[in-house]
Amino acid sequence: MPPPPNNVNRSRALAALLSSLVSQLLLLLLLFCPSSTPFSLLNSFSSTHQFFFPLLHHFLSTSETSATFSLLSSFSRKRKRTHSPNSDDPTHANAVSGSAPDSVIPKNPDSYKQTFKMNCSTFEWLCGLLEPLLECRDPVQSPLNLPVETRLGIGLFRLATGSSYQEISRRFRVSELIAKFCVKHLCRVLCTNYRFWVGFPAENELYSVSTQFEKLGGLPNCCGIINCARFKVKGSDSVLKYSHLEDTVAAQLVVDASSRILSITAGFRGNKSNLTVLNSSSLYKDTETGALLHTRTLYINNVAVPQYLIGGGGYPLLPWLLVPFADPLGGSSEENFNNVVKIMCVPMLKTIASLRGWGVLSGPIDAEFKTAVANIGACSILHNMLLAREDYSAFCDEVSEFRVDDQSFDYTLDENLNEKGSAIRTALSTISKRV
Repeated sequence: MPPPPNNVNRSRALAALLSSLVSQLLLLLLLFCPSSTPFSLLNSFSSTHQFFFPLLHHFLSTSETSATFSLLSSFSRKRKRTHSPNSDDPTHANAVSGSAPDSVIPKNPDSYKQTFKMNCSTFEWLCGLLEPLLECRDPVQSPLNLPVETRLGIGLFRLATGSSYQEISRRFRVSELIAKFCVKHLCRVLCTNYRFWVGFPAENELYSVSTQFEKLGGLPNCCGIINCARFKVKGSDSVLKYSHLEDTVAAQLVVDASSRILSITAGFRGNKSNLTVLNSSSLYKDTETGALLHTRTLYINNVAVPQYLIGGGGYPLLPWLLVPFADPLGGSSEENFNNVVKIMCVPMLKTIASLRGWGVLSGPIDAEFKTAVANIGACSILHNMLLAREDYSAFCDEVSEFRVDDQSFDYTLDENLNEKGSAIRTALSTISKRV
């Protein structure tokens, strides 16, 4: 087969260089405000990022850029390695020699949704976007000799279907060790280099977010819905190894009206309460110190209503975090407020259902706790990527599919009422329409 023309090589190099440079730039920006807790996988951005994030996110999510990467990625096929794998390295047991056969990747575009939870064009776009990072960290002196399509396909197949490594090994004709490496590496690349896809909106974006919520439920100045989802884990951690019990990972999410994830804090054991996770998150610290939700105040019945989030059971009533009334009277404004809150919380329920739709998260995650956290983070980033591309292959839009244990927006205990938060909630209840 003749070598590709020089212009193809230049295009491929340019695509790799652009992707790598953007990723490194974003990592440098993140260093200005490191996570405040080791358990925080992906947290809301501080004010130092609020200028850069919309610019960079727009650059990577516009259809023109996506189309460019998709086009360039089509030339990045069947790359030959100049190094020879070490036959004594267990990583290469049963590895494919040279480029993997094309048959491991679906030929029919219609099968991509079932296999990878995305359409064919999104898969091609991801190939171009992730190629330089997926191919640059092979084991030392032991290149895997796998094209980027196969590397990405292995990782996505595990996340999309939750298949065992034995099944992945058989399907993609690689050893189980290589399958595990590819899955772990994809999650690492997404959670490290592309975590900016989950970021709290900049100040100039929050008005758009609140406008969409107002259209949905009628309440003004709402900037997100917060809830804590819990995913089961059945791994080899010492805590679980001898007990044969399932653990859970708590993941605090904030979403907008389109179900885009604005913030995620994952890594706490599931027995931690919503309040404990909230108090330990950078979202709480940034909001309490005025770094978030401080740019627009409305007045309703002479009460100042700041930007706020809506939460459910297990969350406290705060000036910036409003929860439903406990035991409202039938036909009262308080009941109207609670009903509106239920409507506005539907995007959160759709988000959680969509995340649980990824096979690896649909049941107990058969992995160590840290790996389970990485799986949650990777699926969250992919969730936002797909929404940005208007690819709804992995999106759950059916209310009937929501799990009962996620519907925690029905009530809350009005203990230790925050006086200012109570006044704000009451003011909003007076304009809540009956639904």
